[in-house]
Amino acid sequence: MQVFAVKESRVEEPINTSPVNPLPPVVVLLVAAMLLLEAAFSLGREGLIGGAQAVGWRSEAIQTYGFSNRAFSWMVENRVFNFDYALRLFTFPYIHGGFTQTLFGVVMTLALGKFVGEKLHQVAVLALFVVPAALGAAIYGLVLPDGPGLIGAFPGVYGLIGGFTYLMWLRLGELGANQLRAFSLIGVLMAIQLLFAVLFGGDGTWIADVAGFAFGFLISFVVSPGGWLKIRLWLQSRR
Repeated sequence: MQVFAVKESRVEEPINTSPVNPLPPVVVLLVAAMLLLEAAFSLGREGLIGGAQAVGWRSEAIQTYGFSNRAFSWMVENRVFNFDYALRLFTFPYIHGGFTQTLFGVVMTLALGKFVGEKLHQVAVLALFVVPAALGAAIYGLVLPDGPGLIGAFPGVYGLIGGFTYLMWLRLGELGANQLRAFSLIGVLMAIQLLFAVLFGGDGTWIADVAGFAFGFLISFVVSPGGWLKIRLWLQSRR
C-alpha cells in the first residue's frame, strides 16, 4: 500500500495595516465641535435649518460664548467671579467668524494634534489645546482690557505648536543638534503675523497666540512622559 503524504497548505491572511496612523480621538472631538458649530451657523444663515432666527445664530454665539476682554477685566478689577464670563475662556475656541477661519483652525488642529498625539497621552493633547487657549485669552484680556473680543481656535492651536516645539526641542537635544531650530515654526508664524499687522493693521489678538504658545511649551514639561519626575529632580538639584 502506498501512503501519500499530503501537505497541508496554509494560506496566510494579509495583515491589514493602514499606511496612515489614525487621528487621536481627542483631536477628532475638538475638530468635530468646530465643524458642527460652523455647519449649524452656515446652514442657519442660508435658512436651511432653524427658521428665521437661525440667521443670527453666529452673532448670538459670539456675544454669549466668545471671550470678552471687558467682561474678564471687570471680574479681575472687582474680584468677583462670574461663571458665565469665566466659561467664555473655554468656549471661544470653537466659535469662528466664518468658514475660512474655521477651515484654517481645523486643518492646523488636525496636523499638530496628530503629531503631538503620537508622542503624548490623549489627556496631554487636550491639555495642550484647552489650557493655553484659556490662559492665552486671560493674558490678552489683562494686557488689552478694552480690546476687541476673541474667537477661534488659534490660541489653542498655538498651544499645540508649543507642544510640537517641545518635542522637537527634545529630539534635537538627543541628536546633539542646535535646539534653537525647534523654534523655527513659531518664528515663521510670528513673522507672518507681523507682516499682516503692518499691511492690514493688527487688533492685538496675537497676544493670545503668543501667550498660548508659551503656556503650551511650558505645560509640555509637565504632561510629557516622566515630566513630573524630571521637574522634581530639577527642583531637588536647585536646593
